[in-house]
Amino acid sequence: MKKVILSLFLIIGVTASFAQKSNVSKAKNSALMETPDFAEARKAIKLALADSTTANDVYTWYVAGLIGNKENESLYNKAILNQKFDADVKGQAIVESYNYFMKAIKLDSVPDKKGKIKLKYTKDIKAKIKDYYTTQQNLIAYGAYLFEKKDYESTINAFDIFLAIPKLAIMNNEIPLDSTYNMITYYDAIACTNAKKHDKAIKLYEGLKDKNYETLAVYQLLYEEYVTEKDTVNFVKTLKEGFEKFPTEPWFLQNLINYFIYSKQLPEALNYLNTAIEREPGLAQYRYVKGNLDETLEKYDDAKASFEKAIELDPTMADAHAGLGRLLYNKAVKMLDDANNIKDIKLYNAAQKKAEDVFKQSLPYFIKASELSPKELEFKRTLKTLYYRLKMDKEFEAVSKEIDAM
Repeated sequence: MKKVILSLFLIIGVTASFAQKSNVSKAKNSALMETPDFAEARKAIKLALADSTTANDVYTWYVAGLIGNKENESLYNKAILNQKFDADVKGQAIVESYNYFMKAIKLDSVPDKKGKIKLKYTKDIKAKIKDYYTTQQNLIAYGAYLFEKKDYESTINAFDIFLAIPKLAIMNNEIPLDSTYNMITYYDAIACTNAKKHDKAIKLYEGLKDKNYETLAVYQLLYEEYVTEKDTVNFVKTLKEGFEKFPTEPWFLQNLINYFIYSKQLPEALNYLNTAIEREPGLAQYRYVKGNLDETLEKYDDAKASFEKAIELDPTMADAHAGLGRLLYNKAVKMLDDANNIKDIKLYNAAQKKAEDVFKQSLPYFIKASELSPKELEFKRTLKTLYYRLKMDKEFEAVSKEIDAM
């Protein structure tokens, strides 16, 4: 009786194994036939993947990967012929195929009973995965498509696969990490930023700093990430590194100085600024920044000299013209405040007149700034205030219309 039962179990086991192997064959045939049925192929392979008799068979996973590979190939042929194709289906087929192939590689590397590794499918899988990397219509196009859709989580997944491929053991360092690799790393990092995966974005940007790809933007974006994470030590470090790497780019210096001022480290701010001016004495932007710092420190004569030097070096710098105008405007406001404390009416009127004269002196600077930078709303708003104060009705109406149009 026991022999009969044992035989019965053996028959059931053989039958089940045969059935699942049949599903693997069915899946492969459905994917490879002249008119593929990928839905039927997936249905069959899922049964085999779920069954213990075939779930650990490398061939099962190889065929599973083959289905997506063939579907991508079919849609790629449409793409190169400028025929309509579903970019989502094509991209998802690549990702699905890659994941199945990775499992197949793992199983293909398992030693046999004699301890030997006999690779059956890895060579073919390697070629297919390499094609996902090298053919632009594959992972690059899919990631770009997802990025444009603002599906940043899926973008990250697609680009992560792309970035992982050259580093796979089976690739044997055959794929160089070139400018394309750096470009995808850059956009992967931006996708991480947009997906609020700040730790990962930081890691990617840090890895790009010395890769000579969009280096200026990389430092700026890295700084923003550290600011988001409230990591003061690293955002200051990034600004200092950026300043050393791009000495003529004022963005780093301005942010450093803003930080030093905000944290009440004014000597440090001046030290950096003076160093920058010594290095680049002909750079108008640094003189403008110094003017702002001098103004903050209430060193108005120094501020005036700095703004004037900036204009001498670059007469088209609208902000420097506005800086001179602002010094006079604020001086006039202070004169009005002081006049309000004067009791004698004659002295009060005289003080008011002097203040009005200083407002008039500020006017040409804001007019010039607005001419140089006609889209800057703040300049026009100051002009509107000045025209109103100086009873210049015609000019007031004109600038009001400009502001409304903006």
